[in-house]
This record gives sequence, structure tokens and C-alpha cells, in this order.
Amino acid sequence: MAHELKIFSGSAHPQLADDIAKYLHVRRSDVTVTQFPDGETFVKINENVRGRDVFIVQPTCPPTNQNLMELLIMVDAARRSSAERITAVIPFFGYARQDRKDQPRVPITSKLVANLLVAAGVNRVLTMDLHAGQIQGFFDIPVDHLYAKPVLIRYFRSKGLDDNLVVVSPDVGGMKMAHSYARALKAPLAIVAKNRVSATEVEALDLIGQVDGCNVLLVDDITETAGTLKTAAALLKKNGAKRIFAGVSHAVLNEQGHRRIAESEIEEVITTDSTPFGAGEKVTVVSIADLLGEGIRRIHHDESVTSLFDIP
Repeated sequence: MAHELKIFSGSAHPQLADDIAKYLHVRRSDVTVTQFPDGETFVKINENVRGRDVFIVQPTCPPTNQNLMELLIMVDAARRSSAERITAVIPFFGYARQDRKDQPRVPITSKLVANLLVAAGVNRVLTMDLHAGQIQGFFDIPVDHLYAKPVLIRYFRSKGLDDNLVVVSPDVGGMKMAHSYARALKAPLAIVAKNRVSATEVEALDLIGQVDGCNVLLVDDITETAGTLKTAAALLKKNGAKRIFAGVSHAVLNEQGHRRIAESEIEEVITTDSTPFGAGEKVTVVSIADLLGEGIRRIHHDESVTSLFDIP
């Protein structure tokens, strides 16, 4: 695409936007994002975007509603400033777990968010490791869905733990993702059956598979309170696992989550910088800036992003 590329960031994760801009050898474009005393968000784009290819980097992580509203207002500002194309770069897509009606009289909020983004003026979405893959179908615009797997596996392989390894899904819902990692690492797969007691408490019930005497990689897409990871790790240790690691795409860790990881049988949690909440005791953050930056470059030049899924 011949139009000049512009990278903007909201207040959710400006460091990630800066790292993406560095990969692309451009500077982060200038925008003012502030709040009025009553909590309303004000946005002003401080440079010309008429006819430009605009990318707005904004994970909708906590405070979720504020960051989402900020993104919508930035998109509207860019649209009203005659940007040629607007791509919302959402490394972590908030509300992704509200993707279906699992109870009577509840919303499908991820579909609502998709509608809001399109209504605001988004032409394309670039995101990573959606909790539910069908969310791509909630949009009537192109969605480029990247995966953290190549980045996380590259780091894990650097630790030399490929031998005698078992990949474990901490619940039945994550089995497809764990199977993908197991195939890439040429390792067997095991599954922990769990029961969710409350939003912050889970109990591990049983283990399907063998981990006795093996190193273990727990794989999950999101962790907040780390209850699932901690209980799964305790069950794995009880069943004879040697060293336990966890690979998590999105760490939205609160104080309780960091404490649980520190207290758990997990030796190291490997996560990405899709949100600014990962860093802490026993947590290693690997950057997805190059992955997203390359995705942005290819979108800008109308190239295929398929090879970004390949494991090096």
C-alpha cells in the first residue's frame, strides 16, 4: 500500500507500541489522550493522517471498559480526520470469554464489542490468541489472528527442555491449544480435569495422561488469578512431574495471581507482553513486538501473514 504508515497508541500499553514502531523503523505518532475530571475521555490526533494507513495499538486489558472506550474514540478521531484505512491492533481482546449464551438472559459481549469497533470505523483488526476462535466470525471486516506459539516455543527451546517433555492442558477447554504445542514440540499430551468453584477458585480433579518423571509444560491462553495453573501444578507434582513450566499467551495478573504463582510448584511462567501486567516473581515476559510489527508491515504492503504461524 502506497500510503504512509502511522502507529498510534492509547494509554493501555504505550511501551508495546514503541517497541512495534522501533521494529518498523518509524516513530510512534503523536496523539493526546486525557481524561476530563468527570471521567470522560478526550482524544486529539496531533499530526496529519489524511490518506494515511493508521494502526492503533490498544490491548483492551484492565481497566477494560476505559481502554475499550479509548480505542473507540481514537478510531472515530482517525476516521473523521480522513485516514485511508484504520487497523485496530488489539494484542489482548477483552470480553473474549463472553462469546456465547451459556446461561439464560445473558449477552454475547464479544459480539457487541465487534459491532462497536466496526461502527466506530475500524477497517481491519489485528489480534493474537483469541480465547474463542469463532470471535473472528463476529466481525464483518478482515481479522488477522496471530498466535504467540512461535515466540513462546522459541524461548522454551532455548532452555533445552525438549527431551522427556509432556505438554499439559490445565483444563478440557484448552485441549486444542495444548495439542498444537505438543505437535510442535513433538511431545505427548496430558489433560487436567478441573472444577471451577468460583471466579477465583478452582479444584483439580484428575489427570488424564502420564507425567511421572517428566518435565511438564502447562499451556493456557489467559491467566488472571492463576488459580487454574496453581492447582494443576500441584496435581502434576503429586503425580510425579519433575520440573513444571507454564506457557501463557496473555498474563492479566493481579496481586493474587502473582502471589499464587510465587507459591506454586511452577518453576517459571513464560508469557508475552500483550498486556503490561505480566512481570513478577517466577514470570518471564517475552516480547511479541516483532511478531505484531511484522504483521503490521505485511498488512501495510498487502502481503500474506500466513508464514508468521510457522515455528522456527
